[in-house]
Amino acid sequence: MTKILIKGGWVISMDPDIGVLDRGDVLVEDGRIAAVAPTIDASEGTEIIDAARMIVMPGLIDAHVHTWQTGIRGIAGNWTMGQYLRGMHATLATGYTPQDIYLANLVGALHHVAGGVTTVFDWCHNNPTPDHTDAAVRGLTEAGIRAVFAHGSPKPDPKEGQKHFSEVPHPASEIKRLREGALAADDGLVTLAMAILGPHYSTYEVTHHDILLAREYGLTVSAHMSGGFQRMVPDGIYKMRDDGLLDDRFNIVHGNDLSDEELDILTDHGVTFTVTPEVEVQMGFGDPITGRVMTRGGAPSIGVDVESNVTGDMFEVTRATLQIQRLIDNRPFAEARKAIESLSVSPMQALEWATVNGARMMGMEDRTGSLTPGKQADVILIRADDFNIHPVNDPVNAAVFYATAANVDTVLIGGAVRKRGGKLDYAGLREKMDQLAASSARILSKSGAMAAAV
Repeated sequence: MTKILIKGGWVISMDPDIGVLDRGDVLVEDGRIAAVAPTIDASEGTEIIDAARMIVMPGLIDAHVHTWQTGIRGIAGNWTMGQYLRGMHATLATGYTPQDIYLANLVGALHHVAGGVTTVFDWCHNNPTPDHTDAAVRGLTEAGIRAVFAHGSPKPDPKEGQKHFSEVPHPASEIKRLREGALAADDGLVTLAMAILGPHYSTYEVTHHDILLAREYGLTVSAHMSGGFQRMVPDGIYKMRDDGLLDDRFNIVHGNDLSDEELDILTDHGVTFTVTPEVEVQMGFGDPITGRVMTRGGAPSIGVDVESNVTGDMFEVTRATLQIQRLIDNRPFAEARKAIESLSVSPMQALEWATVNGARMMGMEDRTGSLTPGKQADVILIRADDFNIHPVNDPVNAAVFYATAANVDTVLIGGAVRKRGGKLDYAGLREKMDQLAASSARILSKSGAMAAAV
């Protein structure tokens, strides 16, 4: 039995029965959380990790990210949604080889691990061939991150004689191949889900087919809704309800233009929601629905979305989601020139979005998201004596308002130490980064998408 004792830190457990400890220990045995307490004695053979002057908490969960875009960071910082669809999906994406996908997923996942993210929901919609798909999964697996690989579908402009992507059902043969092959296990480090077009971006017949396919293989299914465009199926939510297609394995990303009645229907059926506030604000989707979901008893999760225009730092995403929701809630008071009496959402709720809620959305609430005995040991240590955090007067506020990816000292995923003393445990990282840069240069040069899309 392997034992690791993380000793003497501020502990934010995200478990309501344990709470926040001003000084506490976390015991890991054979990859799982064994105990969390103010003090735990170390038995013989236990490895000690000194957490003095550290904040110890569950690893962050990025509930929506297109990891394949890691290599083209910065090109979409001034793009609208229309420019993104033309420049990214109709142009740039078509130049990717399987090796490009592998490098982007590997380096992107490693960057997440280095920044304290232990789980990602990788929404992969640039997989035109099985080789692209396998390369994406290989990158995630090699990085050692906990990941849900959400198999999506590309969105190129159709060639003569081809159907528009909105009319093309999800490939059942690929889901079968993955479910019976590399991603057969539900308890593996990398598992399978489906990223479908949904009623906003496909015909209803395609949406119906895709959800039934996901159910056939017991998979979570996720769909983008919103984006500043007219819906393909305006009454899609009602059709899905009437056909029994809504449940807690269905996830909606964005959802900014959903009506109150639609939100009521969706939350009543246990549908989960993921918001990506910085991208939604930039690309004109409308106000993020974080608060609207919470008022209905829902538990929103959050994600980076696209590193082609925002940072992959989940601490930043957490802050942005919190403050944008406070802006929305404070707006009526500002317009009426009245002072607010209290804040609508708390830093602890923000941490829930980035931990336990993400785990619940992925169907992993029994596995990760909190420092609960029995769960996998997905744990991060944040240096609390760094200039930007010290002194710590409230560990939750310190983690939410001051911490960045650069403050992450140590990362455990399933009890395996992936980062220690500020150094990522991956040999040959610089070589992979150089290969990613070369991949990016070739894709951009070949496509000319930057000039065409802006």
